[in-house]
Amino acid sequence: MTQSSAAPSKSHVFTDLREWLEHLSATGRVARIKPGISLRHELAAISKILDGKQATYFPKPDGHEVPVISGFMSRRSWIAEAMGVPESELLARFRDAAAHPLRCEEVAHDQAPCQQVVHRDRDPRDVMPIPTHSEHDNGPYITAGLVIARNPATGVQNVSIHRIQVHSKSQMAILLLPRHLWAIFKEAESKNQALDVAIVIGVDPLTMLASQAIGPLDWDELEVAGGLHGKPLRVVKCLTSEVRVPADSEIVIEGRLLPGVRAIEGPFGEFPKYYSTQEEREVIEIDAITHRKNPIFHTIVPAEMEHLLLGMIPREASLLAHLQRSFPNVLDVHLSVGGVGRYHLYIKIRKTHEGQPKNIICGAFGAHYDVKQVIVVDDDVEVHDPQQVEWAVATRFQADRDLVVISGAQGSVLDPSTTLGMDLHEDSQIPTHVAGISAKMGLDATRPVKYHGHVFTKVKVPGEDDIRLEDVIESSAAMRFS
Repeated sequence: MTQSSAAPSKSHVFTDLREWLEHLSATGRVARIKPGISLRHELAAISKILDGKQATYFPKPDGHEVPVISGFMSRRSWIAEAMGVPESELLARFRDAAAHPLRCEEVAHDQAPCQQVVHRDRDPRDVMPIPTHSEHDNGPYITAGLVIARNPATGVQNVSIHRIQVHSKSQMAILLLPRHLWAIFKEAESKNQALDVAIVIGVDPLTMLASQAIGPLDWDELEVAGGLHGKPLRVVKCLTSEVRVPADSEIVIEGRLLPGVRAIEGPFGEFPKYYSTQEEREVIEIDAITHRKNPIFHTIVPAEMEHLLLGMIPREASLLAHLQRSFPNVLDVHLSVGGVGRYHLYIKIRKTHEGQPKNIICGAFGAHYDVKQVIVVDDDVEVHDPQQVEWAVATRFQADRDLVVISGAQGSVLDPSTTLGMDLHEDSQIPTHVAGISAKMGLDATRPVKYHGHVFTKVKVPGEDDIRLEDVIESSAAMRFS
């Protein structure tokens, strides 16, 4: 499945969450769960079991009037379907939208469904059914909230997803990794200023995906959502700040990141399928909660396919664009599910020179610090099929010749293997735990450019691609052979 940079053809694009859920339901892809399921673990357990098979809809969880939806983006093919393109054009469509963002359309408050109901001085746990997901999670977490903030210096918004632990009626703790929101907040905090933010819960699948687009600091991901929609995204100004939020979203929490204030957050089961540590994190003060009449709360079960795909697809699109700028013979990329959609990258190339795969490996490591392992394969290998990639490693790779190892590089702080616990002398200045220091490994699993005879020719039966089984199978009924 080779990804093209050409603008793909489009059919129907789903720009509304409720329309998308109705479509999934009409095609047997939503399981309606019985009322009263517990928000503590049981809801997440059911969603996990059905992950990638059906989205799960929970009416009256723990008796709460607001229903919960989970898993409506848990298959790659579903996301392509929401975009209105074949799965083979998924990355091309995302790249096209990122290259051609559309400015948002601001609407009045009375035209914004997300502000139909306004709460001030209400506990978010009373307004929303917030689940506790994993066994050792330190309480209820918002896991599908788009955090939107305006850069005070430029006025340009940033959109990202962060885990948020609800502590009390007025405060929540948030994990900020050293990315754009962290940089914007650090600038405000250096001046002892709070940073206005909004947490948006319940948006259409394409706006959700656009929030994970990888771009420069002052680049509004809501405009990428417009590019995916094929029309400007409707936004409305918050009631308590200048932040603009998707007008057709389900729920919005308006608040401020407080300078100099920290609170305990975690442990929490993260995407590598391990728990992150309990530490003091940044704090959001809640100013107001607004929502639609009869809203729907979206939760993402950590480390399952909805979580992984949200990160995988925008990263793949960005990595492919980055690599093709220097290596036009790169044909396709895939972040594997086994590599938690972040750490293991497969790259398909049309090899023209010896040594070229190692250059491409180095380019991939420089493209995103999360990438930990890269496997480069030839154009006769399907990078979206782990079995074919393993076959290429088994038959075209020799460790003493084709292995690249880089020590002491920056990696993901959520990768537990990057945390080094050390027994140190009392006078040592090295910290006891250093997180995020990673070794990088690249495997050149390509055949030589020139080889003798058919030694590296992939075995193929003539005509196998043209066979239609429905044309040749007469019957699959039981037969007697005696």
